[in-house]
Amino acid sequence: MAKKDIAKPVALDPRGGRPRDKCVTYIEGIDRILNGGVPIGNIVLLAGTVGSGKTTLAMEFLINGAKAGETCCYISVTEPSSKMLSNLQTYGFFDESLVKEGKLNIFDLTVINDRLGVERLDGTYTAKDMEALLGAFEDIVDELGVTRLVIDSITAVCYQLPDKGSIRNFIFRLSQFLSTFGCTTMLISETVVDSNVQTYSIFGVEEAVADGVILMGNIIRQGDLLRSLQVVKMRGAKHSRARHLIELTPVGLAVVPLLKWGQDGGQAFT
Repeated sequence: MAKKDIAKPVALDPRGGRPRDKCVTYIEGIDRILNGGVPIGNIVLLAGTVGSGKTTLAMEFLINGAKAGETCCYISVTEPSSKMLSNLQTYGFFDESLVKEGKLNIFDLTVINDRLGVERLDGTYTAKDMEALLGAFEDIVDELGVTRLVIDSITAVCYQLPDKGSIRNFIFRLSQFLSTFGCTTMLISETVVDSNVQTYSIFGVEEAVADGVILMGNIIRQGDLLRSLQVVKMRGAKHSRARHLIELTPVGLAVVPLLKWGQDGGQAFT
């Protein structure tokens, strides 16, 4: 399926290489932090604790792309697609016509598994299951011409893989074919609160394979629990590494530099 040509901004690779085309998120503060957007074809780990706004950011990334004429896809691992569609109705930036027109596609991983005939023993994918799942993801991206993909969550998929080597191999191969198709991907990753160790994933290998890591968390300030966002790494882009505050509004994410709110007395949790 032919992909629609959309003008993309470019930015110099910080290592001095040729310019990389950008996938614009159309979330003003985030595009500013990323110097124009996420490099096309990057696979980004969107990491954070429960309630930090990961799914909202990911859905706005997809919906904004769909509104711009791209074909976008959300794969739900932890809840039925029907429930996700119901939740979308609460977003002021959601347009139901995007689903009807095929610009925003929502799939349920359990349905994909059933269609593939995947039978997990003790909740674990076999090597054959992994191949089938990777093939299913590739078919979806190829046949629909998907340019933006979100998997929510990669943590739930990793729990079903037998070991860390399998996790690394799965994400590496996923990244390889998505990059080939020019598909920019966000993998939602659950983290745990640990004041002694900064983690970006449960298993500790996902961030090493991903091209980018966006960390979302919470900051306690004067008794209020404020959401925060920080780009830890993004291959192929010069970006800010400063922590920003975010607010979830009916019309989308609002991103504010942390310094404007003041930093005294704040305690960070990610």
